[in-house]
Amino acid sequence: MVAILYKWVLLAFISMAHPFYVSVTDLHYNDKEKMVEVSIRIFTDDLEKTLKNNFNKNIDLTHPTNKAEVDNYINQYILKKLNIKINNSIAKMKYVGYEIQQESTWCYFEIDNVNSIQSVAITSTLLYDYQPSQINIFHITYNGKEKSYKLDNPNSFVSFSF
Repeated sequence: MVAILYKWVLLAFISMAHPFYVSVTDLHYNDKEKMVEVSIRIFTDDLEKTLKNNFNKNIDLTHPTNKAEVDNYINQYILKKLNIKINNSIAKMKYVGYEIQQESTWCYFEIDNVNSIQSVAITSTLLYDYQPSQINIFHITYNGKEKSYKLDNPNSFVSFSF
């Protein structure tokens, strides 16, 4: 319970305090569907600027002129910058979509065919190419247990075991 409260207080603080450059990635194991649901929260303006820098194109996530193109850019960028291994096997993340919530963009992915989790290894350089002071926070929930970790640029690797 304390971990959940901490998580929401941290998210509220992060939302109010933006000149900090922070992303939050949640990995939640869905036992019924045998999948890992991945949601990544990034400040919308940071993501727009990062996509512009990577694809040399102005991006408006709130009012995209071509939603399919924006989805493609988000998918390409995140798959390039976030790699997940589950039980020592590279996880194939499938892009689901994104949504805007206040000043943040939530990007959603799924990892199918996960029967159980013994270990998760994450390599992430999300937004490191945009902001040298970028921080990436990870929360993993499996069988009611939550583990968290914070990566500060240039650190890019974290692993969890269950």
